[in-house]
Amino acid sequence: MASNQRIARVFGAVNVGSFSVSAMIAALTEDGEMQVLGSGHRASQGIKRGYVVDMAAATYAVRDALERAEKLAGTSVDSVWIGCSGAGLASEIRPVEIGIGGRRVEEEDIEALLIAARESLGPDGRTVLHAQPACYFLDGAHGVSNPKGLHADRLGVDVHVMLADGAPVRNVTEAVQNAHLDVEGLVASPLATGYACLSEEERDLGVALVELGGEVTNVSVYAGGMLVGLTAFPRGSADITDAIASAFSIRRFQAERLKCVCGSAIASPADHREMIPIASPAEEGERPVARGGDGTGQVPRAELIGVITGELDMLMSDVAKALDSMGFTGGAPGSKARQVVITGGGAELAGLADHAQGVLGVPVRIGRPVALKGLPEAHSSPAFSTLAGLVLYAAEDPVDIRAVGSRFTTTGSYGPLTSLMRAWTAMREYF
Repeated sequence: MASNQRIARVFGAVNVGSFSVSAMIAALTEDGEMQVLGSGHRASQGIKRGYVVDMAAATYAVRDALERAEKLAGTSVDSVWIGCSGAGLASEIRPVEIGIGGRRVEEEDIEALLIAARESLGPDGRTVLHAQPACYFLDGAHGVSNPKGLHADRLGVDVHVMLADGAPVRNVTEAVQNAHLDVEGLVASPLATGYACLSEEERDLGVALVELGGEVTNVSVYAGGMLVGLTAFPRGSADITDAIASAFSIRRFQAERLKCVCGSAIASPADHREMIPIASPAEEGERPVARGGDGTGQVPRAELIGVITGELDMLMSDVAKALDSMGFTGGAPGSKARQVVITGGGAELAGLADHAQGVLGVPVRIGRPVALKGLPEAHSSPAFSTLAGLVLYAAEDPVDIRAVGSRFTTTGSYGPLTSLMRAWTAMREYF
């Protein structure tokens, strides 16, 4: 812990992904600065397409990743925030409105509204991960961040509700608890990643966030400062790796190395003349004979890129369908151009932004986590966006309407007789 500033709070975060399990320990100093104390990751075990399929293996991976972070941080944590991807994530915006009779909005009115919103969360067989007030509206005027002190006849709020399938969520939670950790909260990865990769202005103007994970891709849409839509499908960068392994009849780890070291989403004229080796010089034993190779364990780079772009075309087609279903018009005639931000481990493929921009027809950039003090360069890549977002989310700890209590009595409009009696009682008490 190389810091001269006093630490106010310490946060632990674990992101349980299909490709890797990562952990981070961060501290919030007394002046409000976030500092990373330690981070670590390891290959995922017991996770398939965002679901726990082997409890013991998943628990071991979580414990191992956190111990690596604790070793670097020089401290341990007993509780963590968990990132949740897949598990049937769904997002809804539910408006709730109450009447206040044209008077000034007080703090108790806001709480009464949030309590009414909480009571509207009817059970539908799914687990509610988040139920947060996104923005308020007064007599039809939307986009009010703080209605206190304003006059209105009716006060309303748009509640952002994030849902997930109950059993997969319980499995992820249990895998962490079996590693002798308490769960502070379960955060949907699109929310956490939005904290790390998107600016406030982008969320307000409208932006699509694509989390290209190993086996799950989450497509979310932000508008008006809040997440308004979410679609997840079981396809990711690991499918590109599998396609390479199948095309050249090689092992998965060799296909992954080929994709990362020699792969690209954009072809060039020189690709047909360039031969690339299947095995690295450090690998011992007999070199594999790749299908389509030249007998020396080499294949044309053009064939590799052809496999990659073929898989990417299908992946981006699914992304485009998801965006259309959520009303993200993108580059449609007459519409405003919107931006797509791609993050996650699969976003590290060379040329991905250019390829995606050509398919989607909108500006595309690669999303990386915001610069946090103490965050190592190896963990500043798109693959760790969700992990960084988890500690930022934990530090902000947004209001959840399910935790709102009745600190105030319910207010209402008082008639002339009631007001006179209240005034008379007060005079007798104090005079």
